Amino acid sequence: MTRYVALLRGINVGGHARIAMKDLRELFGALGFGDVQTYLQSGNVVFADPSGAAPGELRERIEKRLADGLGVPARVLLRTGESLGRTLAAHPYPDRADDPARLHVTFLAGTPSAERVAALRTPAGETAEFALVGDEIHLHVPDGYGRTRLNNTFIERRLGITATTRNWKTVNALHAMAS
Repeated sequence: MTRYVALLRGINVGGHARIAMKDLRELFGALGFGDVQTYLQSGNVVFADPSGAAPGELRERIEKRLADGLGVPARVLLRTGESLGRTLAAHPYPDRADDPARLHVTFLAGTPSAERVAALRTPAGETAEFALVGDEIHLHVPDGYGRTRLNNTFIERRLGITATTRNWKTVNALHAMAS
């Protein structure tokens, strides 16, 4: 049985699209998923799928239920415990791991085209650095994520793909929960 991590884009942020984690766990349980756990208040759900359905089908079912059942039109990105292990192993800033609050991973809903990737450049005057690895962007933000312009909106506009970001501590915790 595959264990997934659902990363919900745009919920419980600044009072917008608030969902109680209890309601989120119940929604995933009603979809037939097992061992449902949430992490923090920012749309991280770890679950087991006994059906063996394709990830695209799971994503569509979850997004539909969020919209229909809770009235929240959120985008969902899925990863497995195994894929999060690869994310951790691909970490391009090992010399900066002593300050995990400055490390983040932006998860993308797909792999961007080469021409879109060429449009993704660090804005002038920005201290943040990024490395695109497949369908993820690793960020080092020395001034903090709240101050960088390399945020989800910036990345989505440049790449034309839904993006959601988690800090390094959260990525590690989700990997542990899903493994």
